[in-house]
Amino acid sequence: MTFNLITTARAVPDQIITNSDLAKIMPTSDEWIKQRTGIERRHLASTETTESLCIDVAQQLVQANSIGPKQIDLIVVATMSPTYSMPSVAATVQGAIGAENAATLDVNAACTGFVYAMAVAHDMAVAKGYQNVIVIGGEVMSKYVNWQDRSTAVLFGDGAAGVLLALNEDGQDHYLGDAFKTFGEKGRSLMADFRPNNSPFAKPVEADSYLTMDGHQIYNFVIKKAPVVIEEVLQKTGLTLPDIDWVVFHQANARIIQQLSKKLGLTAQQCPINIDEYGNVAAASEPLVLNDLVASNQLKPGDKVLLCGFGGGLTIGASIFDYYN
Repeated sequence: MTFNLITTARAVPDQIITNSDLAKIMPTSDEWIKQRTGIERRHLASTETTESLCIDVAQQLVQANSIGPKQIDLIVVATMSPTYSMPSVAATVQGAIGAENAATLDVNAACTGFVYAMAVAHDMAVAKGYQNVIVIGGEVMSKYVNWQDRSTAVLFGDGAAGVLLALNEDGQDHYLGDAFKTFGEKGRSLMADFRPNNSPFAKPVEADSYLTMDGHQIYNFVIKKAPVVIEEVLQKTGLTLPDIDWVVFHQANARIIQQLSKKLGLTAQQCPINIDEYGNVAAASEPLVLNDLVASNQLKPGDKVLLCGFGGGLTIGASIFDYYN
């Protein structure tokens, strides 16, 4: 079975909030934010939801190709900010686009979610013989942000992006391998509480629905552990970093990406950054970069792409695929 990335798509809210806009409502500045994060602006939802953004992406993916929605076999959505607890975002997308034959599921691995979703989609497609698969990362992070806390409020954006994958029998799998690690003992360094249990039979607990983050601990964690996971996936695939054309990191912070690139001996050209435009969009960040590369014709057939996500859990994931459209 071959694994081909056929096309990409993205959907972001119309509303653009610049650093200067944020400086009007909190003690910060454009210079302070850019210097520490590399972010210049972000798209924030006004009426959009995670599901509406993901539906938009799925519709684009189907319309851009000669397949109908009934030919979609599987839809996987990576998100930590679903519109509802249930149904899943993927199920809502399936109904909206008329993909009545598609199985669906959501994956919540925070900012590593898209890497996990690609792995799940690949493995299910191979096991089940699926031919056409949609994988989307979508988030509305702004609903989790404490807008009184400049240390987190300036970081996040909203949006969705995804890929259409086609699996056909020609004897070669272009999804080359993956590696994942979880460090659950560090989980409380990046958290967003869900709806508290208000059952009369449950013990009352205080819950903070805002996202909280220990930025210093996460920075050190990623710089130390991400190269280990990248080395593992390289060993699994029999490749070395010079074999890789593109390294698509989770767009958490420009400083993190630059430091990882330096530590791994990668060039700036190998490690595209778009956090200046979108901010940190969690599970949507890697597919947003992929979409930029495809839309700008930088990603060429035969290029080897290494995805690396890291975030809540704490989790790190990496995978490698050949791009053939």
